[in-house]
Amino acid sequence: MEKIVLLPEVINRLNELINILYTKEYFGFIESSFSYVDNIYDFIYTVPTLPCKETSNQKFGKFYCSYKVNRNTTWYITFDKEDERYIVQYITNNHTEEYPYFISKIK
Repeated sequence: MEKIVLLPEVINRLNELINILYTKEYFGFIESSFSYVDNIYDFIYTVPTLPCKETSNQKFGKFYCSYKVNRNTTWYITFDKEDERYIVQYITNNHTEEYPYFISKIK
């Protein structure tokens, strides 16, 4: 059975996202921010069943999957695979500063 491992940096980034979404008033209730991030976690745990692409910059992991949350936001989850372990290395979206660099490195 496949096992998903998230690096601590990914978990920290998702935990920070909850506060960012709430304090910047993307959501009016903190519970909505938690729900949004929970949906990202749910997506991450489906990675073994999804069609994924190879990255051209393995600094972020060898593979990636994209999760389109709505018409404005797509999340990119990068990972390495070792046997049946998926090691999630990084997560970003199309609204972040590193997005142009990140996406230009992925084919």
